Amino acid sequence: MEERIAFISLGCDKNRVNCEQMAALVQDAGYTVVDEPEGADVCVINTCGFIDAAKEEAIAVILEMAALKQQGALGKILVSGCLSQRYREEIRSELPEVDGMLGTGSYTDIVSALEDVLSGKSGEYFGDINHTIEDGDRMISTQPWTAYLKIAEGCSNRCAFCVIPKLRGKYRSRPMESILAEARALEAQGVEELILIAQDVSRYGKELYGRYALAELLTELCKLDFHWIRLHYLYPDAITDELIAVMAREEKIVNYVDIPIQHVNDGILKAMCRRGSKQYLTKLFHTLRQRLPGVVIRTSLICGLPGEGEAEFEELCTFLREERLERAGVFAFSPEEGTPAAAMPDQVSAEEAQRRVELVSQLQAQVMDEWNENQLGSVTEVLVERFDEEMGCWAGRTYADSPGVDGTVYFTAAGEVPLGSFVPVLLTGTEDGELMGEIDAWEA
Repeated sequence: MEERIAFISLGCDKNRVNCEQMAALVQDAGYTVVDEPEGADVCVINTCGFIDAAKEEAIAVILEMAALKQQGALGKILVSGCLSQRYREEIRSELPEVDGMLGTGSYTDIVSALEDVLSGKSGEYFGDINHTIEDGDRMISTQPWTAYLKIAEGCSNRCAFCVIPKLRGKYRSRPMESILAEARALEAQGVEELILIAQDVSRYGKELYGRYALAELLTELCKLDFHWIRLHYLYPDAITDELIAVMAREEKIVNYVDIPIQHVNDGILKAMCRRGSKQYLTKLFHTLRQRLPGVVIRTSLICGLPGEGEAEFEELCTFLREERLERAGVFAFSPEEGTPAAAMPDQVSAEEAQRRVELVSQLQAQVMDEWNENQLGSVTEVLVERFDEEMGCWAGRTYADSPGVDGTVYFTAAGEVPLGSFVPVLLTGTEDGELMGEIDAWEA
């Protein structure tokens, strides 16, 4: 076939994996996958529809592709993912430039959808979001030394502010043998950093095996030839002693945990339908710091949930000052239609929620700056990712930095440093919130 297919993936890395699966299916069907939409016969836009900002980004990209289509620089537009799952009718009526849609239950129907739109039909596929095919080949879109491995799909937590269960279905773990087979394939491709992802990796296996099985899965993955294994995301109520013990025992599992807590005030947590309490979170973080030396904790926080007054907000700020979590993504509450939180009384204005986001972000910036300062003079292992022309030096990440969300280490070296290698870097300074350093006693 001569047809060229471009993919644009928006939102989370779970979305990225779905896009990689679609690209592999398309390539196997004989189409040519291209990097740029300009000149393509079809552009597949894999969207996020989680919060307002994500919806706005997705619509902006669709309109950008529509402009290319109008100019004759793009053939067809196919929209997949959470936005199409959530707003099928609205896309039909308000975005006539879109030629076809796939829901979140139909990623594996991509080839049929392409055949439809290329033949002038309206290709629309909306399968069962609770029964999806997660196995199969992928066309890895990350740098070759890093890959994501999705171990579960969907979510059953039903947080009051979140629409994901309605878009992705109930939580369902992949069988361990399927995950390990995919991991072995990634190992054979030369992947060095394996990042386990799901909406909640800590709950892995519960509905499939009747027990939390992440510790068992990690034990098997650590037998493979990966250098780093990273976990996204661990919900606090399902972090077991067995899991912590495996993380402490296995050197390949980096001491970096992404634990979305969202808030710490007990009343707000209850309103969010979150399990646990501030006391529980405090004890959990202390346990992690005690048993995982040098652990870096990342979290997600929501400011402005209905009912969050000044006292509740100050309680959150006090907790952050005391616990000094090294990383945090801070978001303003987004009242998503169809969620319980959208209909709650005592709504906080968007302006006030944003003000609180900025205050927490400033607080966290100070914590991060102090953490960086404390690293100076130490030697740390860095995964080399590129030579930064603007900075005039090499750039990479430490165990403390997940790709796309955390920081970068910039360092000098006397000669060429292989991309994808791990090198010891002496940390000597900071610049604009990033660590600077130099190669320490390393030879190619």
